Amino acid sequence: MLENKKVSEIIKLIQTKQISVKEVVEFYLERIEKYNPKLNAIVLLKETEKILEEAKKKDNQQNKNKSLFGLPLAVKDLSDVVGIQTTYGFKGYKDYFPKKNSLFVDKLIENGAIIIGKTNTAELGVGGHTINRLFGPTSNVYDLSKSSGGSSGGASSAVAAQLIPFADGTDQMGSCRNPAAYSNIYGFRPTPGVIASARSDNQKNIPILTTPGFLSRTPDDMTIILDSVTGKNNLDPYSLELKSNFQNFEIKDSEIKNIKIGWLSDINGNYKFENEILEICEKKLSDLNKQNIKIDFLKPGINTDNLWDSWLTLRSRSIFMDVGSMNIQDIDEMTFQAIWEYNRGKTIKDNDIDIALEKRKKSINDINQIFKDYDFIALPSAQVFPFKKELNYPEKINDFNLDTYHRWIEVFILSSLLELPTITVPVGFNKNKLPMGMQIIGKKNDDLKVLAFARKYEQMFNYSKMKPEI
Repeated sequence: MLENKKVSEIIKLIQTKQISVKEVVEFYLERIEKYNPKLNAIVLLKETEKILEEAKKKDNQQNKNKSLFGLPLAVKDLSDVVGIQTTYGFKGYKDYFPKKNSLFVDKLIENGAIIIGKTNTAELGVGGHTINRLFGPTSNVYDLSKSSGGSSGGASSAVAAQLIPFADGTDQMGSCRNPAAYSNIYGFRPTPGVIASARSDNQKNIPILTTPGFLSRTPDDMTIILDSVTGKNNLDPYSLELKSNFQNFEIKDSEIKNIKIGWLSDINGNYKFENEILEICEKKLSDLNKQNIKIDFLKPGINTDNLWDSWLTLRSRSIFMDVGSMNIQDIDEMTFQAIWEYNRGKTIKDNDIDIALEKRKKSINDINQIFKDYDFIALPSAQVFPFKKELNYPEKINDFNLDTYHRWIEVFILSSLLELPTITVPVGFNKNKLPMGMQIIGKKNDDLKVLAFARKYEQMFNYSKMKPEI
């Protein structure tokens, strides 16, 4: 009934009382019952009776015009929802019930959403693959034996399988962008501050590395939930107001021919990619060129060593401080990845931070030179295709041995370190029918333009029409 409806159409049906909230919720709950056992995307689900009781209360309300009214949503299990555990996929937190909601969760509820549960995450949010020892791995919707990416893999599989209309994620090192690429959907990392978030006082000397983001089947869907959660919040000094809202901001057809995209490819051979990834992306860039969008293949003056060195220092220090604030009693109970970051982070001194910030400043200058001539730059949204879900992380790209647990997601740090709004757009499938995506990266605070371009992109190529057979 609702399987082929846009989220905007479902909202309109609710608002005009052509369908009840209860019917909408039942549609999604039926899909969860049918597909979630195969996917393990939603790991903490409220009792059905309680969810339906909330749906009935919504149906009895007179004002149904809130932007998310009656839509059932599941929140990533790194963010807080009162009444549901926040476990971080970590056994030490399996019984932790937060006393207040994350800031964006309050906005979801204020705008009429029904929070039904939690989506799966990488353990403690560390690593680019959604697997943990509390709930296990989340499966890829296109191959149940493969990874869904991470750390927002539960969200991506849930959205791609239409278990929920759209989903939140958190993105530090590609955690919305990588899962979206692995699910043939859209994943957005905004400029930090576009979505308000609680900030830790102990990280004031470190740039904002992590931001809430969202995943959706279409950019139009994405604009609905973004407009519901963005804006200035007194609890976040970095939060900001955009000059328009996402639903109303658009790139006109007449303006398409003026768009210029710089393709960074493997950044002068410094990034490793599995076979077919660059070819699939470049084919799609050729398709964009046929739509009168200017595409240039660049040899950019970007020092990838500066990016990586700065990122290693700032990320490790940030994770070290986060772990300290969580009061984890036994550090050795964490995953290898988290222990690696923690041990590295505790050795970092103020001078190391200063050096990392100077390298970051140089990288900002590098990227600003490119943006003088281009509206967007583009990179692949993954360096490997979905891999076996039982693995903790890939150790090789082709025959090249990787030197750290996260070198296979190095392609995401440019946006994250330099605070650039970025959306993953689908670009197609490899010979094994596994999906891939491409990052469209905008200037800092150019979030509206990034989403507007993605909306045009979906109109051109209709990737949302391609659905997995689970």
